Amino acid sequence: MRALGLLAATIACAGPLMAAEVSTFTLPNGMQAVVIEDHRAPVVVNMVWYRIGAADEAPGQSGVAHFLEHLMFQGTKNLAPGEFSATVEATGGSDNAFTSYDYTAYFQRVAAGELDLMMQMEADRMVGLKLTEEDVATERDVIIQERAQRTDSEPSALLGEQMDAALFMNHPFGRPVIGWKHEMESLTRETAVDFYKANYAPNNAILVVAGDVTPDEVKALAEKHFGALPASAVIAARLRPSEPPQLAARRLAMVDERVSEPYVTRSYLAAERNPGDQEQSAALVLLAELLGGSPTTSVLARALQFDAQVAVYAGAGYDGTSIDPTSLQITVVPLPGVTLKAAETALDEVLAKFLTEGVDEAEFARIKRQVRAADIYAADSTQGLAQKYGAALSVGLTVADVQEWPAILAAVTTQEVMAAARAVLVPEQSVTGWLSAQEEAR
Repeated sequence: MRALGLLAATIACAGPLMAAEVSTFTLPNGMQAVVIEDHRAPVVVNMVWYRIGAADEAPGQSGVAHFLEHLMFQGTKNLAPGEFSATVEATGGSDNAFTSYDYTAYFQRVAAGELDLMMQMEADRMVGLKLTEEDVATERDVIIQERAQRTDSEPSALLGEQMDAALFMNHPFGRPVIGWKHEMESLTRETAVDFYKANYAPNNAILVVAGDVTPDEVKALAEKHFGALPASAVIAARLRPSEPPQLAARRLAMVDERVSEPYVTRSYLAAERNPGDQEQSAALVLLAELLGGSPTTSVLARALQFDAQVAVYAGAGYDGTSIDPTSLQITVVPLPGVTLKAAETALDEVLAKFLTEGVDEAEFARIKRQVRAADIYAADSTQGLAQKYGAALSVGLTVADVQEWPAILAAVTTQEVMAAARAVLVPEQSVTGWLSAQEEAR
C-alpha cells in the first residue's frame, strides 16, 4: 500500500543544517535538480517531487492527486504493473511515495550503483504511464479501503477532517488529502489521466538525489534520462482561493463511542514560510515549541499537567512549509474525571497568562538549544535532508531559503515570538473541537 501522508517537513532547526555539500542545476526542459553529497555509505536516495498536490485538485475531484500517486505504480509501455517496485526490491532497495496538499513525491533508496536504473524508470513513468480500466478500478478500491482504515475507523482523524473544513472556509486545505469518500468513489480513468497530463512533466518536477554521488554524475544521468523529455506547455499557475476575513470563533463537538480518551483540540490560522521572508514562520516554530513542544517542560505541560493537574497531556505543533497559510494546533487530554469544559477553561487561562506575561528569557534560550540540537541530529539523515529540500522547493522556497533557515531561527527574539503569538492566538481565527465517547455539557 502506498503511503498517504503529509510528509513531516517542518524544518524547525537552528543549527548548521548543511554540513553536506549541496549543489543545484536546471535542465533545459525546466526540471530542477538538487544534489546532496554524502559519501559515508555507498547508498543513494533518489526522489522526484511534483509541484502538485491535493490543494490543486478541481472541485468535486478530491483525492485525485493521491489516487494518481497509486496509479503511478501501474505499468508503462516498458514496465508491467508492479514491475517498478519489484525491480527496486530486486536490487535490495526500497521505494514509496506520498501525497500532501502541496506536492506529490516518489523515492527510492538503493545502492549507489543503481541510480542510473532508478532515473530511467522515473523518467519512463513521468511521461509514459499506461492505465487500463481494470487498473483504475483496482486502485480506486484500494484508496477507498485506505480511507476506511486510516480515517473512517479513527474518530480523531474524522474530527481532524471536520476541523480543517471549518478552519479553512474557502481554501482547499479544508478538503482531506485522501479525499471525501463520495468523491473518491466517482474518480475515473479519464479524471486520473487528465490530472496526469496536466501536471506531470519535467518543468513541474524537482529531482533530489542524496548520498554517495557527485554533482557531475547526477547531472550526466539526469541529462541522459530526463533531458530529452519535452517541457509541458499546459502547466497552470497554482492559483488557489484565499481565506476571507475570519470573524467568528468556531466550535465542534464530536461524539463517538469508540473514543477511549477524550480531548480538546484547537487550530488557529497561521502564516506560512515565504521565499525571502521566513521570520514570522520562524517565530511561530519557536512559539509552538514554547507552548507545547515538550511533554514535561513546555508552558502548557507545566501549567496543565503539573500545576493545575487537569491534563495527562498538553502539546502544540506548527509546520510552516506550505504554499498558503496553514495552522498552529494545540491539544489537551484531560485527566480522568476532568471535563472537557474544565480542560478548555484551563487552557484559555494559560494562554491569556502567556500573552500577558510573555516569554521567560532563560526558558527561551533553553528551547533554542534544544531546537539546535534536534537540527544537528536530523542533519545526520541523508533521506531527511533530501526531504527537507524537496518539500521546501515544492512549495516555492529556494535552496538559499533552506540554508538560511537555521540562522533565521537562531536570530528570533522573544519580542518576535510574542508578536507572532498575538497575531495568531486570536479566537476569531480558530476552531475548537471536543472529542468524547458521550455528550458532555458545554
